[in-house]
Amino acid sequence: MLTDKKVEEILKPFQDPYLHKSFEETGAIEEIKIKEDKNHVSVKLAIGNPNSKEQMQLQQEIVAALKKEGAATVGLRFTKLPDEVMAKYEGEAKKQQEASLLGGSSNTKFIAVASGKGGVGKSTVTVNLAVALARLGKKVGVIDADIYGFSVPDMMGIENRPQVRGEKIIPVERFGVQVISMGFFVEDNSPIIWRGPMLGKMLTSFFKEVEWGELDYLLLDLPPGTGDMALDVHAMLPSSKEVIVTTPHPTAAFVAARAGQMALQTDHEILGVVENMSYFESTLTGQKEYVFGQGGGDKLAEVLKTDLLGRLPLQQPYDEDDDFAPGVYQKDHPIGNIFLKIADKVIKKY
Repeated sequence: MLTDKKVEEILKPFQDPYLHKSFEETGAIEEIKIKEDKNHVSVKLAIGNPNSKEQMQLQQEIVAALKKEGAATVGLRFTKLPDEVMAKYEGEAKKQQEASLLGGSSNTKFIAVASGKGGVGKSTVTVNLAVALARLGKKVGVIDADIYGFSVPDMMGIENRPQVRGEKIIPVERFGVQVISMGFFVEDNSPIIWRGPMLGKMLTSFFKEVEWGELDYLLLDLPPGTGDMALDVHAMLPSSKEVIVTTPHPTAAFVAARAGQMALQTDHEILGVVENMSYFESTLTGQKEYVFGQGGGDKLAEVLKTDLLGRLPLQQPYDEDDDFAPGVYQKDHPIGNIFLKIADKVIKKY
């Protein structure tokens, strides 16, 4: 049976989502009532920014925690913290916000890489565009925001895990690109079964709790389609521009148009379209085979009123023993050269 003391112990470690201080530090717990006959727990909490999206997420987490410990039903009421508490902690919270990538003082340019469906090479484009930008002298980071289908660490041949320094996560660097991914925090390629609020919190952590340093560009490998995670990213970023990936097949381009339209509806400019798997070129004859048809990238760029940044043929990276990664094309590889040209176009357009 839950007691007032037990409920207080459960609630104390929770953090105020605005002030980033524990309930114990802010004195957030104002009232606890338990109806033993119905096993109903009623709690009154004071937080820094009530009636916000963050409050809704916090509410779900508190209810889940109390029910896990035996509460049948939970009632929560939120009020605003007293002025003296806000004055004590709000300045520090604002400094942390401004110092993060999501703060208004950040000079980092965000590039979201999107597609209408899976399997068109969105992660390949993300990884190689990031590496190409780094080869052109830019400071680059990648967030593998495809939470359910994370693949960036594997594609880049990353075997290390992020380190923790103080309260910050240090991203893993390879090929001059800093990387953070859900894949670093999952054991043995286990499936992700989290729901929206938990995933949203993880994504927020990738922005606010990772020590990125000064970046010129941060690329986000978005989940395919127009689901909740993609919408969360669109809503979270202060400003972003997008690269849409498709194959030459008309159906793939038609589906990709939906991802492009979502970007436009959320006031995110489209930098251009990349057409992947455009053709296969025989090394023996030099003849091009258009395995997946032609025209999808051009049609998509026309529909979205943007540019076709480049066409990528079907070809593997060179098989090298040193510094090899299964998804990264070498600088002297024909496709590596195409990505350098795409990166140059992106720099000039952004």
